[in-house]
Amino acid sequence: MELRKVVRFVARLIFRFRAFNEGVLNTPGPVLLIPNHVSWLDWLFVYVCLDDDWKIVTSSTTAQISWLHRRMMLNRLTFPVDTTSPFAVKRIAEFLKSGGRLVLFAEGRISLTGALMKLYEGTGFLLHKTDATVITCYLRGANRFRFIRHRGWTRWFPKVTIHFGERQSPPKLPHLSTMMARRRLTGWLYDQMVRQQVDVEMEQGPATVLGAVAEAAGERPRDVVLEDVTLQQLTNRKFMTGVRVLAGQWRRILGDLPGERVGVLLPNVNATPVVLFSLWMAHKIPAVLNYSTGLPTMLACVRLAGLKRIITSRLFLEKARIDPGPFREAGLELICLEDVRASITAGQKLGCTFEQVFRPRAGVPPDQSETAVILFTSGSEGTPKGVELTHTNLISNIRQMLAVIDVVDADRMFNALPLFHSFGLSVGLLLPLVRGLYTFLYPSPLHYRMVPSVIYDRACTIMLGTNTFLNGYARKAGPYDFRSVRLLFAGAEKLQEVTANTWARQYGVRILEGYGATECSPVIAVNTPLNPGFGSAGRFLPGMDYRLEPVEGVAEGGRLQVRGRNIMRGYLNDEANALFQALRGWYDTGDIVTVDPDGFVTIRGRLKRFAKISGEMVSLTAVEEALAGAFPHYGLRCEVAVLSLPDEEKGERLIAVTNESRMQLDEIRAVLRARGLPNLCVPREVRFTREIPKLGTGKVNHRELESRIAD
Repeated sequence: MELRKVVRFVARLIFRFRAFNEGVLNTPGPVLLIPNHVSWLDWLFVYVCLDDDWKIVTSSTTAQISWLHRRMMLNRLTFPVDTTSPFAVKRIAEFLKSGGRLVLFAEGRISLTGALMKLYEGTGFLLHKTDATVITCYLRGANRFRFIRHRGWTRWFPKVTIHFGERQSPPKLPHLSTMMARRRLTGWLYDQMVRQQVDVEMEQGPATVLGAVAEAAGERPRDVVLEDVTLQQLTNRKFMTGVRVLAGQWRRILGDLPGERVGVLLPNVNATPVVLFSLWMAHKIPAVLNYSTGLPTMLACVRLAGLKRIITSRLFLEKARIDPGPFREAGLELICLEDVRASITAGQKLGCTFEQVFRPRAGVPPDQSETAVILFTSGSEGTPKGVELTHTNLISNIRQMLAVIDVVDADRMFNALPLFHSFGLSVGLLLPLVRGLYTFLYPSPLHYRMVPSVIYDRACTIMLGTNTFLNGYARKAGPYDFRSVRLLFAGAEKLQEVTANTWARQYGVRILEGYGATECSPVIAVNTPLNPGFGSAGRFLPGMDYRLEPVEGVAEGGRLQVRGRNIMRGYLNDEANALFQALRGWYDTGDIVTVDPDGFVTIRGRLKRFAKISGEMVSLTAVEEALAGAFPHYGLRCEVAVLSLPDEEKGERLIAVTNESRMQLDEIRAVLRARGLPNLCVPREVRFTREIPKLGTGKVNHRELESRIAD
């Protein structure tokens, strides 16, 4: 006991070690303590918190490597087992049934990413057979200690804390076979561990995105984190210095009134994140305008947000062919970055550089409840809605994603998705900045020939896209262009099977589909390398609750509603906000989904994109998916969208709209029947349009398409 106290004192001295919720360790056996495993000294940090009767499970095989291994792994504090023997788990189970208390590193190895890796199903077997109480444990900061296995940055004496979760009883699964039960319980344990990680990071980590990025910048000031098409690189220090300089300018130009909404009309260039973060430092709220929607819609969004000033660039307005006249006629002040940059003095730059070097976290607003950003929905089904996302919303969604995606320090993000869209902003920019990763910002996802070349040239390892954009890149890219890509996430629209097969066969890249909404900051569910479910939109992120509301005429699944810290504060639109607030924390996605026993979400379609034909609900999205890629003889550019029109006899009827003039209705009927769809899903006619209209995110603009067909 005295040795344990001495070791703990030393750990407190050199690692600033602290333990939280230690009282739970008084739980009587049988009990399993399950920590994450990130360094060679994890056992030591756990050991100093335990009573004498606790045993740490070790490998007797590994203990034979050297004298030191034997001394550390074979002693009165350990429970050695032969990991190559099928009876190892049985021995552990017998010890637990006798009332034992064990520490088990369920990953079976030190993490190569610093995040939680897979858990061995033997742990699920123990939970199924022993009725042991479970206590999860999260070691925070130990992944930065020198004695690790990942190849990221380390230091000799990082701050290490240990967090013990509340005692839990695993679910009883008597109706399942042992094999199915051990798999289900292993998944349950994984979910508890990642959820605990998110909770701890939200409690212990910076409360805002700006604070998290400032922390990363202070730890690794010389790392390059941003680059754009000008090939100008920004290190952490240079980025945060620019943020400080601009924040000072906004205080001078915009005044000190906190909470003012300021429009941002800029493309994917280095200046855009600098502007966003500097507005946060100046206590302003950026409202990011979607320049792909056209002037009337942008002005409607300006009025909705009550904007008086917009930060933009003359060069951008000229290249994007945006006429500034209507903005000025509406009484808006356009603040051009060229003018702001010219007013910055050398003394201001020097002062901000000095502050960033010696006080890297100074001037960071601490209030996490403040609105961080206003984004506007796509407007594909009506007038765009203004969405208020707080700092808590954004940082919690980032923490949720980082808990389940095995991002490493050496990863390099490529982001061509526009920053006015939540997918491009939160996943493509804020997440890598919080994690301290390199990000290349490209101005347009529509440059199908250039994007693959840039990814190849900059050796990017993480890539984002939509089904439409990924199809475009596949048509133009060479077979070696995506050699460096190891994580490719698709969202914003349904991933088509033909797209996934093309990328897997031509480039050897597995597309991981996700699902989200602007109102959810934006990710709700995602497929990961550890938990992939092809054809689904992935599993719910940790910390997200869901419920399915029944829908008349829909036999399978229901209307999805979700709840979590990443759900928005509310809408700017009064009517929409009243409906949201009435749900008391729940967000109604408007999507019809099914959820399987393993938690994978499958999107059946949006409720607004269902047609009621002869009393039956028919998903227009499902019909479109069945037709996607079904006409290879017309080429990859061939697209088919499905709309519904009123019908006197059956209530509604379906029509197919295509950009291929040679397509016949009989071909469409044959494909749908071959896919097993009923006659109600077969369109009554086919219409031709030269181009299927798209939103800036690549999704079909059904609202615009309907107006074209009506004309």
